[in-house]
Amino acid sequence: MAYTNSPLVSYTKLSPNHSGQRTHSIDRITPHCVVGQCSVETLGNIFLPTSRQASSNYGIGVDGRVGMYVEERNRSWCSSSTANDQRAITIECASDNTEPYAFKDVVYNRLVELCTDICKRNGKTKLLWLGDKTKTLNYTPKSDEMVLTVHRWFANKSCPGNWMYARMGDLASKVTAALGGNADPVSPPAITEVKELYRVRKDWPDAKSQKGAYKVLSNAKKCADANPGYSVFDSNGNLVYPEKYRVHAVVHGDTLWKISAQYLGDGTRYREIVKLNGLPSDVIYSGMRLKIPN
Repeated sequence: MAYTNSPLVSYTKLSPNHSGQRTHSIDRITPHCVVGQCSVETLGNIFLPTSRQASSNYGIGVDGRVGMYVEERNRSWCSSSTANDQRAITIECASDNTEPYAFKDVVYNRLVELCTDICKRNGKTKLLWLGDKTKTLNYTPKSDEMVLTVHRWFANKSCPGNWMYARMGDLASKVTAALGGNADPVSPPAITEVKELYRVRKDWPDAKSQKGAYKVLSNAKKCADANPGYSVFDSNGNLVYPEKYRVHAVVHGDTLWKISAQYLGDGTRYREIVKLNGLPSDVIYSGMRLKIPN
């Protein structure tokens, strides 16, 4: 199939972080939250180093401009899922630094426009939000349908944040209406906490050491604290608590020295942060998420 790119793009900085041409046709769109009110230029700089091992097809900056980092014909590295990224157009959107990671109106409105354009150029007349991971991943879209997916289905992350997650139905409705389909407006529901369940064990493979059944995270942490040697794992076996490191979202004015002094009590220890994150230099950008040693 012949692939095209969006005419809404006003800034291009192609990242080397991609897997080449897709092995599946485009039938999904995956919006993400950047966790930072950054520009399309900053996103381009974030995705440029090969050490980052991350990219997206498009990004929407805090001012609503659209950047392109991986052409639509190529698979980006964005959703922690090879299968999803092979068939999805991925879009990073500037957002607040903290939950619920809200978008500015100009960013959300441009996301509606960009999704509409993506659907139109790929021969789709409907954008669907099925609202359930299992139902969505088992669904085979019709030739004129595009489906929305989210990063949190493939990794232990909040992405795209509860603000955007609550508006996925509204996004699908607005895009379908713009494409000429029959879609009733969907009011964004109230933001509710997405409750994931966790297990408390000494080691994930050691089922005999499990302390009770699945628990919400707050209860799981309390259980682990009360039982020395126990940790909290998600349903995929990933260690959740105690964390091996903390995460700092870089904002304007931050330096590695300043961050090291804040978290580690000594600015000269910034090299530990450089090493942990595999940074190619001491340069950091707003919107980056840095691992901080505990």
